[in-house]
Amino acid sequence: MATQSTILLVEDNPDDERLAVRALRRAKITAEILIARNGEEALTTLFNANCLPIVMLLDLKLPKIDGLDVLKAVRANEKTRLLPVVILTSSSEERDIIASYDLGANSYVRKPIEFDRFTEAVGQLAIYWTGINEPINPER
Repeated sequence: MATQSTILLVEDNPDDERLAVRALRRAKITAEILIARNGEEALTTLFNANCLPIVMLLDLKLPKIDGLDVLKAVRANEKTRLLPVVILTSSSEERDIIASYDLGANSYVRKPIEFDRFTEAVGQLAIYWTGINEPINPER
């Protein structure tokens, strides 16, 4: 069940999932971490949630429904349209960056290949979205 102190990580690569969760814990993020391993799971989780997560970290290259289509569906739905979405992907393709921002992504972060840089990037993202950013009131 999502709560306002939840992070939704949408990641199909088990290694990247483990690294991201480890990075979140290393950054002392206490938020619950929900995992969706494909786009369909992500949308089901969001659309069935009583309370939306504080942020969604979304990979682009996903099975079933790709990340750009997930983002499009999130922005088209009244319940989820204002949910902060951070694209966290290995793609540095200019067309993916442009499409992500065109569809309403709040941020686009390319996954660093090096372990230390990856954990630092994910940790900083989580600190920002869970501790610095002012979230939308969940009662909206």
